[in-house]
Amino acid sequence: MGDAVELEVAGRTVRLSSPDKMFFPERGFTKLDLARYYIAVGPGILRALRDRPTTLERYPEGVNGENFFQKRAPKNMPDWIPTAHITFPSGRSADEMCPTEAGAVVWAAQFGTLTFHPWPVRRDDVDHPDELRIDLDPQPGTDYDDAARAAHELRAVLDEFGGLRGFPKTSGGRGLHVFVPIEPRWTFTQVRRAAIAVGREMERRMPEHVTIKWWKEERGERIFIDYNQTARDRTIASAYSVRPRPHAPVSAPLRWDEVGVAHPQDFDLATMPARFAELGDVHADMDDKRYSLEALLDLARRDEHDHGLGDLPYPPEYPKMPGEPRRVQPSRARKEKEPPTTP
Repeated sequence: MGDAVELEVAGRTVRLSSPDKMFFPERGFTKLDLARYYIAVGPGILRALRDRPTTLERYPEGVNGENFFQKRAPKNMPDWIPTAHITFPSGRSADEMCPTEAGAVVWAAQFGTLTFHPWPVRRDDVDHPDELRIDLDPQPGTDYDDAARAAHELRAVLDEFGGLRGFPKTSGGRGLHVFVPIEPRWTFTQVRRAAIAVGREMERRMPEHVTIKWWKEERGERIFIDYNQTARDRTIASAYSVRPRPHAPVSAPLRWDEVGVAHPQDFDLATMPARFAELGDVHADMDDKRYSLEALLDLARRDEHDHGLGDLPYPPEYPKMPGEPRRVQPSRARKEKEPPTTP
């Protein structure tokens, strides 16, 4: 595996053991390649993670080995990496790492972290999100180009309801994410309600192409706007995170004029450093302005008052929430309502 090496990361020395361990056999990328990648894009991924409680998606033996999500801060984490105390929907809590310098990212890579999953909050206020995150998830029969088409309409919706500016990025797979920096004035429940309002407006505008239906049996060949990604303890891979696929793709921040032109396969562990060296972080100004959700929450209230469109189901592991409809598949609900057959 080779002798351990010491890497200088923005003034911090980080030790990397087994630098030659193969992490992506299909591409020949080692643990050292992973660490060097995160050094190359350090300012960008730090912008995405700074002060955010972050779950680590770890592959200690590389992409083809066992993996797990680590929410609690590792016991061997150095004292220069701060933490935040967060509470899960179950009522349990944990201290999660909150990167404040690029060395924390490389330190996590030393332990096989490929993907970083930050909460949409900062450690000084863990109950009020400062990002509205929209996940455009292609369903079977659809692809990235369909998600890109929906993203452009989403951009128009965001602008119409509050003059919101979204920042698009590839998921690293077939989908797209659009993040909106918001004022940290609303709860997770309210931010989720705003995401539902966005999804319903998108359904009205693109009914054949977009859905907000939670149950897979109802989605069809459409782009699913996963509103539950805004629920507490649901996270989305950060910008610049490496994704656990054989070709080592990364979640790439995009300019709007690149959406639908650039494709996910254009961005990987080998190509992103050159792009970053040329363009820098194309979302570098993401934290310059924060937006209000009032217009979207007004839309949500009108949807409920005028059309009877209230809350939608939460994921199965969540406790029953106030105002939530019955959490049961439509096909099962229909069977339950069917009268018994007579012999």
